[in-house]
Amino acid sequence: MFRQLVKTVFGGFSALSLSACSPVTVLNAMVPESGYQHQADIQYGDLPRHRLDIYQPVKSTGSKTPATVIFFYGGGWEAGEKADYKFVAEALTSQGVMVVIPDYRVFPEVIFPEFIEDAAQSVAWTKQHIAEYGGDPEQLFIAGHSAGAHIAAMVTLNPVYLQQVEMQPQQLRGMIGLAGPYDFLPLKSETLKQIFGDEDGQWQSQPVNYVTTDHPPMLLLVGSDDRTVLPRNSFRLAEKLKQHGNSVELVELNGYGHVALVAKLAKPLRGNGALLTPIVNFIEQHRD
Repeated sequence: MFRQLVKTVFGGFSALSLSACSPVTVLNAMVPESGYQHQADIQYGDLPRHRLDIYQPVKSTGSKTPATVIFFYGGGWEAGEKADYKFVAEALTSQGVMVVIPDYRVFPEVIFPEFIEDAAQSVAWTKQHIAEYGGDPEQLFIAGHSAGAHIAAMVTLNPVYLQQVEMQPQQLRGMIGLAGPYDFLPLKSETLKQIFGDEDGQWQSQPVNYVTTDHPPMLLLVGSDDRTVLPRNSFRLAEKLKQHGNSVELVELNGYGHVALVAKLAKPLRGNGALLTPIVNFIEQHRD
């Protein structure tokens, strides 16, 4: 029966259904409530979508203050709710990592680059306030899945966004991207053309175009079966980062599709931890 339930949940995930009665709701209901403390709907800006949730791990990390991962969810830059990603928070808090999940404005309310500006604002808020919740402001990582990975990469690679909130990318310990679109021109979708504007300026939305030197370390995870965001996005970004002498690790997970690159963080689907383990190892490697 459990196998059938997992199959049902995972099949629903494949349809990217994130409504109130979607498989993600079922999956979150199966995630343990213990192991973390949840602080919800904390304001990081003035607008209705400027809210974030903090998940504080109960698990001890010894003498170290927990590192913090700020996780940006996907949804094609036009959907998503922070409450849907409790399963991501549980995965990381189970390993002693603090998690911040912000909401950010999406299309059609905003277009590029305003959702990235929201993300940068949430990072600055976390830097300023995470110590109040038991985190270490010097041990900040940002992460994201799909469109959220794009946002995390833009914040990491293009310094203008953090500079607008009086930060520098070098203040981040690292960036973790799951199934991210980093080099996805030309655009075919009419919706994406509206989100990213005139063709002449669309190059500004591509993380790969901002690679220079001295970026924070990056972990890029891809699934061999991803047909939504092709793995070549991560391959191209990783190669360009290496060419400029940056620290980058590329992990390809055989048989994983686009949604599996986040869904398999959930405890019911985690298996042997093939997705979670490299993330936790990366955090441990690059924190002080």
